[in-house]
Amino acid sequence: SVTRYDQGPFRCHVFSPVSDGTSDPVNILIIYLVEFNSSVSLSCSSSGSFPSFLWLNGSSEVTASGRVQLTDGGATLTIINVARYDQGPFSCHVFNNFSNYTSDPVKLSISCELLPYSTCSILFPSQQHYEEGSNISLRCSAVSRPAALYYWFLNGDKLSESGPELRLMNLQESQSGNYSCQAFNNKTMINETSHPSVSVLLHLWILPLFSLAERQL
Repeated sequence: SVTRYDQGPFRCHVFSPVSDGTSDPVNILIIYLVEFNSSVSLSCSSSGSFPSFLWLNGSSEVTASGRVQLTDGGATLTIINVARYDQGPFSCHVFNNFSNYTSDPVKLSISCELLPYSTCSILFPSQQHYEEGSNISLRCSAVSRPAALYYWFLNGDKLSESGPELRLMNLQESQSGNYSCQAFNNKTMINETSHPSVSVLLHLWILPLFSLAERQL
């Protein structure tokens, strides 16, 4: 359960009665990013003479653009309003006339809000009228990272069932009404409710009753 305070740097010190040594420092990058709402800066440093810096996203060179800034002579990479496609892995390549070195890759974890590019929707059978005792399934979907949590409502009242699928077995008249689904991202705390809702109407078969006099006629 790491937090932002566990980033380091960490070093390992090895010693014996005759010698000792300390490893190079290691940092753990712990960043919580929300799509379209967070910015991030990655910095690269070198002790060599007259270093040049080149940032890589996987095997592709990162170049400056509207959201991407390269400052401090290319040593700092800043991404403004991160998108899900900015997760990396990013690495820094440092070089001069005598040597070169590429850092370990860093991958960003970006949580996606449900809005504005995603719509919570319900998939349901084509018919909306069902006989009492029928079985139907309603499915809810929304684009989210991490995966959305789903809650179901009947006429605005929250049901005990949760999850992307709501199975209604042996339908009774009390289950008739408007069903809606709410998708919730527990990282960004964004939620969206499906529109329109699904109307489930029960069709009750009514058998005609005849009096004895009517039968005699």
